[in-house]
Amino acid sequence: MKKLILFAATLLCGVHLWAQSYTISGTIIDRSTGETLIGATVVDLLSKQGTVTNVNGRYSLTLRADSVEIRFSYVGYEPQFKTFRLNENKEINISLDNATNLQTVNIVADRINSPRSSQMSAIDIPIEHLKAVPVIFGETDIIKAIQLLPGVQSGGEGQAGMYVRGGGPDENLFLLDGVPLYNVNHLGGFFSAFNSDAVKNVTLYKGSFPARFGGRLSSVLDVATNNGNDKEIHGGINVGDIAIKAFLEGPIIKEKTTFSISARRTYFDALIQPFLQFTRAEGIVTSAGYYFYDFNAKVTHKFNDRSRLFLSYYMGDDIVYARVKTSERYTAQYDERNFIRLKYNWGNIVGSARWNYVINPKLFMNVTGSYTRYRNDIGLTLEEEYWNSSGNVYSGQMGMGYNSGIHDYTLRTDFDYAPNPNHSIKFGGSATYHLFSPETMSMSMHESQTGSTYEDDYNIDFDTIVGESKVNATELNLFFEDDWKINDAIKVNAGLAMSGFAVQNTFYPSIQPRFSGRILLTDELSLKAGYAYTTQYLHLLSNSTISLPTDLWVPVTAKIPPMHAHQVAAGLAYNFRYLFDISIEGYYKHMNNLMEYKDGASFFGNSVGWEDKVCLGEGWAYGVEFLLQRTVGKFTGWLGYTWSHADRLFDRHGMELSNGQVFPAKYDRRHDISIVAMYKFNDKWEASASWVYMTGNTATLALQTYEGESHSSNTWYDEYAMTVPLNYIEGRNNFRMPAYHRMDLSVSYHKQKKHGIATWNVSIYNLYNRQNPYLIYASNRFHYTYNGTRYQSALVQLSIFPIIPSISYNFKF
Repeated sequence: MKKLILFAATLLCGVHLWAQSYTISGTIIDRSTGETLIGATVVDLLSKQGTVTNVNGRYSLTLRADSVEIRFSYVGYEPQFKTFRLNENKEINISLDNATNLQTVNIVADRINSPRSSQMSAIDIPIEHLKAVPVIFGETDIIKAIQLLPGVQSGGEGQAGMYVRGGGPDENLFLLDGVPLYNVNHLGGFFSAFNSDAVKNVTLYKGSFPARFGGRLSSVLDVATNNGNDKEIHGGINVGDIAIKAFLEGPIIKEKTTFSISARRTYFDALIQPFLQFTRAEGIVTSAGYYFYDFNAKVTHKFNDRSRLFLSYYMGDDIVYARVKTSERYTAQYDERNFIRLKYNWGNIVGSARWNYVINPKLFMNVTGSYTRYRNDIGLTLEEEYWNSSGNVYSGQMGMGYNSGIHDYTLRTDFDYAPNPNHSIKFGGSATYHLFSPETMSMSMHESQTGSTYEDDYNIDFDTIVGESKVNATELNLFFEDDWKINDAIKVNAGLAMSGFAVQNTFYPSIQPRFSGRILLTDELSLKAGYAYTTQYLHLLSNSTISLPTDLWVPVTAKIPPMHAHQVAAGLAYNFRYLFDISIEGYYKHMNNLMEYKDGASFFGNSVGWEDKVCLGEGWAYGVEFLLQRTVGKFTGWLGYTWSHADRLFDRHGMELSNGQVFPAKYDRRHDISIVAMYKFNDKWEASASWVYMTGNTATLALQTYEGESHSSNTWYDEYAMTVPLNYIEGRNNFRMPAYHRMDLSVSYHKQKKHGIATWNVSIYNLYNRQNPYLIYASNRFHYTYNGTRYQSALVQLSIFPIIPSISYNFKF
């Protein structure tokens, strides 16, 4: 009884002490633009307590009543100090200035990839560094820059797909202002959908991600867009080899309502028109082209210091079109022409409205409503035109279409709660209504006939749709996480994500524990470890024989269960005098219910539903990653190395692949090295270079043959039967392509003009003209000699990108 009374007294004493505490809260912004700063640090230098701003630039720090010396800082900005006696709750909004000398910037606090942070397997890369990485055609590409980080692999030469720690491209959650984006590629993967002019902050989680993120197995790429300058109008235009970009931002009501608009469009379709003139002259191709575009818009309104509204919109599409003459006949009695028309569109629309509100100095709320649409539409039309000398006219069209898509409607609420400096709590939930159109094929026909020799003119119309029926599903999510500082050495982020997916009278529940923590060995060195259990309710069906984006997003069904993954990781993080960070991590991941097409299956054809075209299996991946990163000073960049292994096993009855044996994943690569260096000589000149090396991809090829006989279907010709070699494939991904490596270089020249800054950029992709493999295929040839027929087989490598110089012009005002 005495012990119980003593415990109660101690608890009441603690409550009384915290009752003598007060909270400092506010928002940290860039003084020149008014943009909120994500991840800025707030530290009391006397008590050594601190925090960082959230995705809205908001912070909350509760301290005991006493004298405080608060330091506000952010990478690349001059810090500010506030000294006062804390005897009441205070709202302190801070405006930071860009640092004139980055070498003097001192970084203190729990940045996401610092030794003091409890989060592991996460990387923050400054957006200006991502923009500086040299890329193909001089087109800034955020995903291609992310591919240069350890643990992240590209799909192949020039492609924008992401393969993180042995996972597939559908296992990555791409968030644009907190809203999922399904298709992040343009031009079949050569460019990403993120326009760098619209982006403010990028954070990558490769594993052990916090409980607030869910729905994917492998990674989260969290992209935040610009709110817009609240002081004055700013804008810019960029003209490159194949695309033009422009942005405009500024106040609608100064320091209250802002807007930010950016757009990008390629003009490849205009560039190829001169090459089509010959085909037009010959009457073959009447029109053809390809282009893609992106459009971002955002409006932010500040009701007061406690309440803000954000409206965001994104639209991006790829469009392929062509009209080709297939035949024509002209006689004295009639004329006839036949055409094929192709139109192929795929892309996203994302819209959201977000309201955040400061309930009290310790509690912050976000409410978001969003809509997402992804579509993939292919249309093919056969056209026929006929007219004769009597004035009769006949026209006919027969069209075929293939369509798939997703519509999502989401409502999400989340809270940030900071009861004291030792706890930073996040909790909330969301509900999403999904509408899937997995695959439908449509056929239509139209005929019309008019003329003086016909008794009656007529029109015939026919239209029908066949294929998979639409699937409705509801997804529910709840999460709770606490970033808990146990003592000066130990800090953990522990959380729980709970989700459920209701589809076809089936409900799939999931409870997903998450943990990440660090033990501070010294002020600059920490030991980190993490675990995450994740569930994914969406699958991406990908046909490896087709390079166009004919991939299908499909949900789990009563027949197809969700994917699951367990991932553990551990490593060391070291910060050397706040000048650069070093980390080394090891991981192991096991994945279940992975999905692949059966051998010979494709997305075309509706006699069998997609559920009967796929098989389920498991996979595992493990590896070690090393990263050396410097983000301040004139010389910045990173060095990354990954050793990894990824395997698959599909041995369930009726779903065997590769004879039910273990086979390497398509993008299993043993070694991956990347070096990125950027140097700012002065205000006018800067340069960057990158070098990558990676083990070659795997491929499925027939490396052995055996002799067999080929006969004509007509027995009359059986005497001409001949012996031919037949291919034998030992298993999936049985061939390793040659290693991939290349070097890129970029130089920029800035010049101050009367009304802004002009920048010329010259980039060279694949500097030493390495012929990297894009595709390897078997070439089979027959040689006829006096001694008989000989057969020769050889592997042929296709390379698509030699050395490519590019130039771009940018003007900002």
